[in-house]
Amino acid sequence: MKSPRRFYQPLALGAPAPFREPPVRLERMIHFVPPHIEKVRAKVPDLVTKVDVVLGNLEDAIPADAKEAARAGFIEMAKATDFGETGLWTRVNALNSPWFLDDLMEIVAAVGDKLDVIMVPKVEGPWDIFYVDQLLAQLEARHGVRKPILVHAILETAEGVKNVDDIAAASPRMHGMSLGPADLAASRGMKTTRVGGGHPDYRVLSDPDGDAPRASAQQDLWHYTIARMVDACVASGIKAFYGPFGDFSDPAACEAQFRNAYLLGCAGAWSLHPSQIDIAKRVFAPEVDEVLFAKKILDAMPDGTGAVMIDGKMQDDATWKQAKVIVDLATIVARKDPELGAAYGL
Repeated sequence: MKSPRRFYQPLALGAPAPFREPPVRLERMIHFVPPHIEKVRAKVPDLVTKVDVVLGNLEDAIPADAKEAARAGFIEMAKATDFGETGLWTRVNALNSPWFLDDLMEIVAAVGDKLDVIMVPKVEGPWDIFYVDQLLAQLEARHGVRKPILVHAILETAEGVKNVDDIAAASPRMHGMSLGPADLAASRGMKTTRVGGGHPDYRVLSDPDGDAPRASAQQDLWHYTIARMVDACVASGIKAFYGPFGDFSDPAACEAQFRNAYLLGCAGAWSLHPSQIDIAKRVFAPEVDEVLFAKKILDAMPDGTGAVMIDGKMQDDATWKQAKVIVDLATIVARKDPELGAAYGL
């Protein structure tokens, strides 16, 4: 690990200085686009008005014989589109793949100043982040990139989960981390072929009561890992995200999984299908009644100290902190969604 004195020094002569504080942006959904498909690229200018982040996917779900076309398509898409306040990300191929190096070298050279975040799959430890960090600094310096490109790690191996704290703290480039449930399930030897969400056999059973049928309830396979990831990210001042939900035919289950992640502290989730965009918008923005009540708490306790009664419930400095989290998020949402902002009174 770098010493505190050197932590924020650029890793290459001429590279931009790392951010001391990450940019504040609304990222309720990271919408995946396969950039090797021309008709999909043609829809991106309209998509920019509907999502918080557009991500050009170069890794899983892109056939091996389309990897170079996907990279070229992403560069074309990035050059041709005005993204405005919408984030532009790419998920590059894995570090041990034959495509990773060209992904970084060609993309940073062509569109480094437009690119906000590089998502790195299958990160197993801080050493992976160190490598990407140094390489990005060298490429930024070579190509005159004026702002640092951030790094987002996908947590999708047992080794990565074991090292999650060190990954989160590895570099000032760290933007955040996403749960990759499918690869993580395979890495752990979990007995499921689902991409995210629960499983009907992962249940708890009520105690026996004679011959009466015993009630049971499905549990969340990902509760521990999401909470572990959120703790690591928040401790390092970066964001946690839920990853993919693969069953597009079950929007209710998708919403339930997204909401679990939201309540545990995630800032957003991946959207792999247009139908998931509105689910993410709905879930990762606080409810109007919740915001209005949180505002009451902040108004009643301007300096965040003491205790007051509001609507028959005691509020103190701990609930003031909870209320501030909700109002701060609502304020960011209101800037992108004026209609919801009006309902919030912001």
